[in-house]
Amino acid sequence: MNSTSARRLGIALIVLVSVGYTIIPLVVSLATTSASLNARLLMVLTAFYWPHFLHVRQAFTGIRSRWLPATLAVQVVATYLPEALGFTGWSAGTAPLLAGPVLLLLPLRWGGVAVMTMAAAEFWWLQGIYHNVTGSFFYALTIVITGAMIYVVVRLVRVTAELKQARADLAEAAVLKERLRISRDLHDGLGHSLTAIVLKGDLAARLMDRDLPAAKTEVGALVHVAREAAQEVRQVARGYRRMTLADEVHRAVALLESSGIGCQVNLAEITPSREPDEALAWAVREGVTNILRHSRATTCSITTSNRAGCTHLEIVNNGLQSDATRTAAVDDGPVGAQPLGGGLIGLVERAAQVGGTVEAERTSEGGFRLTMEVPT
Repeated sequence: MNSTSARRLGIALIVLVSVGYTIIPLVVSLATTSASLNARLLMVLTAFYWPHFLHVRQAFTGIRSRWLPATLAVQVVATYLPEALGFTGWSAGTAPLLAGPVLLLLPLRWGGVAVMTMAAAEFWWLQGIYHNVTGSFFYALTIVITGAMIYVVVRLVRVTAELKQARADLAEAAVLKERLRISRDLHDGLGHSLTAIVLKGDLAARLMDRDLPAAKTEVGALVHVAREAAQEVRQVARGYRRMTLADEVHRAVALLESSGIGCQVNLAEITPSREPDEALAWAVREGVTNILRHSRATTCSITTSNRAGCTHLEIVNNGLQSDATRTAAVDDGPVGAQPLGGGLIGLVERAAQVGGTVEAERTSEGGFRLTMEVPT
């Protein structure tokens, strides 16, 4: 059942109960009493039912009227004033209906106290008139039961609407999360691959005139990287991407050395679990991509170590930074102290997912240091 159907059913049930409480006394009064008394009776019913259904409608929609205290006061007066006008026992039919808006519109704690007070007052009033304990207790009990029924019906309808909205919000959040995943993976993965393609294409072009076999080798490597990039796009679309630190370091060394950057690797004999291992692999890819794009490095080191149950990865390169790179370096670190670029934001997110941290900063020698620490 959708929220609209639930609301219509709830309104129909409350209307049926509300009319049922007063229809029999109204018919009897119209058939047995004078026209003037019946006219006053109809006026009192109008004064009671108009705010009553207004309050129920407000409770269903969750929108509170600025006239709320006044309309609730009108309903209270219409509930108990007829007793003083000669309609003995009138409140036995209207007080149970009043209990619903009291519970809905007042804080539940105070509404509950008010309803129990109404029930006690009704019991005392009817007992003083009819001297019938059982009957008086029954009518007093209907105040509590009817008020609770109206409150539960309205709350169930509201909860149904809230659950529907929550499902819509969760679906939207899932779509947004998937978009962010695809965006992050494309940035981190394809950025690296496209950088490698550009570098190998430039190298092949320079070698074309003086060393044709070497140029052909670089073109073959370029085609291989392009095929890997196409495979990465398919993996991103499927939501599957398995990376390992060892494989990514191997690719990074090959790419750096082909670009004329010496690379020293010192990997500790650590076997992180899958998620931390993938986060470290992404850090290597992002770090090497930034070195190739933004630095004039001639050397680079990739080191891992074990620190108190955590795997610590450090990527350090020398080389002076260009003006654009200095800006990127400032923007990218250290994490938590300055704004981050898009790639490092992705690394921070990946590290946070496995309980790790990322830091990025310029070194005193003019290079750049990227570190990631994740639980082993």
